[in-house]
Amino acid sequence: MTIQTKEDVSQLRKIGEIVALTRQAMINALAVGMSTQELDQIGRDVLTRHGARPAPELCYGFPGATCISINEQVAHAIPGPRKIRNGDLVNIDVSAELDGYFADTGASVPVGNTPAVAKRLCTATRAALHACLHVARAGNKMAELQRVLQQTAQHNRFSVIQNLAGHGIGRHLHESPSHVPDHGKGKDRRRFQRGMVLTIEPFLSTGPTYAKDTGDGWTLVTAPGYWNAQFEHTWIITDGEPIVLTL
Repeated sequence: MTIQTKEDVSQLRKIGEIVALTRQAMINALAVGMSTQELDQIGRDVLTRHGARPAPELCYGFPGATCISINEQVAHAIPGPRKIRNGDLVNIDVSAELDGYFADTGASVPVGNTPAVAKRLCTATRAALHACLHVARAGNKMAELQRVLQQTAQHNRFSVIQNLAGHGIGRHLHESPSHVPDHGKGKDRRRFQRGMVLTIEPFLSTGPTYAKDTGDGWTLVTAPGYWNAQFEHTWIITDGEPIVLTL
């Protein structure tokens, strides 16, 4: 969506704060031995207390309130009996709706004695998201995001998962524009527009550049043995640095 009124901004701030609080509550609760289903229930409870509805479930019938992906799982893993182990890298992705407005956020968290390379991957992925702050502003080409993501990944000797990217959001979980940035386009001429509401969500990996479907209709993975990380915020584009709604 594109911001039309002050009410739009106010409502987006509300749902942005709720998903951020939910993300943080789940991070705080992470513990070795917990199942992803138990962690998902914590997220659901926080959303419910604030009157918000889980967006994946609401929009697509996803079998969970949040997406919780571990290690080789890149995105959209279904909460279930899988136990969180010492040394895992856990991605928590929370999106929700309140009064017709949506926001989306995510973070990757090392648990216990996670290998140094996985921790470096998290640092680099967070740095990639921060680098996007200086690019995502009205008038700039969306393709500039691809440049800064690749530079950050290569500088840290990691790869970018190219079939996952940010998207428009606001009145639905996924809106136009899709694929922000579009790694598949050689010449992406789209530009950021003032008031545009987007998620920016770099996915970095220790080698692969493509996430594959497992066949369950949701979960995307790389081969076992690789580490994957994602950080995500929902932003409103301005003439300067974007307004981050999900801090």
